[in-house]
Amino acid sequence: MVNNTIQWFPGHMHKARKEIEDAIPQVDVIIEVLDARIPFSSENPMIAELRGEKPVVKVLNKRDLADPEMTQLWIEHLEKEQGVKAIAITTQNNSEVQQILELCRKLAPHREEIGKNIRTMIMGIPNVGKSTIINGLAGRMIAQTGNQPAVTRRQQRINLQNGIVLSDTPGILWPKVANPHSGFRLAATGAVKDTAMEYDEVAFYTVEYLAAEYADLLKARYQIEEDPQSDIEWMEEIGRKRGALRSGGRIDLHKASEILLHELRSGTIGAITLEKPEMITQELIDVEKEEARKAEEKAKRKEERRKRYLKNKR
Repeated sequence: MVNNTIQWFPGHMHKARKEIEDAIPQVDVIIEVLDARIPFSSENPMIAELRGEKPVVKVLNKRDLADPEMTQLWIEHLEKEQGVKAIAITTQNNSEVQQILELCRKLAPHREEIGKNIRTMIMGIPNVGKSTIINGLAGRMIAQTGNQPAVTRRQQRINLQNGIVLSDTPGILWPKVANPHSGFRLAATGAVKDTAMEYDEVAFYTVEYLAAEYADLLKARYQIEEDPQSDIEWMEEIGRKRGALRSGGRIDLHKASEILLHELRSGTIGAITLEKPEMITQELIDVEKEEARKAEEKAKRKEERRKRYLKNKR
């Protein structure tokens, strides 16, 4: 695995963060839209920081693309946090979308008791389906949708005419994804633009996980009979089976990578979740150790510069 981190923070996202920060005090319930395939990696730590103790409905969207058993584990895991309700939906079923509002009512009953609208704010990283959910809740086309990240660029306030007012926000990523695993998963699911990371690196990382957790799905999709023994062998087999060949019969690994990632995103390979709750604990420990190591190295370099400065000053 290549230790890369995504850094993708367009100027409009700085503005979005400030607008959200200013609006939060007037919000009763936050709706955070996650990708059910990567519930941890699609959580924005900035949202946790900005919301404080506000109750939140965590919506695991695209549940039809995710492993249902893992989705249930994630719902139970997320609801261990105080003030959090979680629900898995697909926007193809509008009755599931409407259930989000019922959870909002459960989290802010005091507003209805005094005859006031429940003020909600919907947030999420780019390309998790937030705009489609808004249109489903409103029952009409309000938010622009698209399969590219960062379609929504400005806030808008929508009265749903059912006792709930919804504030939309642009999809915001955080300045740097410190966990390299999360960076790869975000890229694999299309949450960041394909230019943010190398296609081949993302595909090799992804196929290694899929081979360990969903080998049967891979073998069925690409009609592979024997288990390949490494990530490159998996990618070569996928390329061979799908005709991704160059002159001389060589495998076009870039083309094979494109095939794998496009079919993962569309759900063609099968219902797949790319992370488990227990994996995240270890990954966060590893990230903390790496950050501590970097800080120690920085401190050593600073001390070395100080010593050299003093020596040269004599």
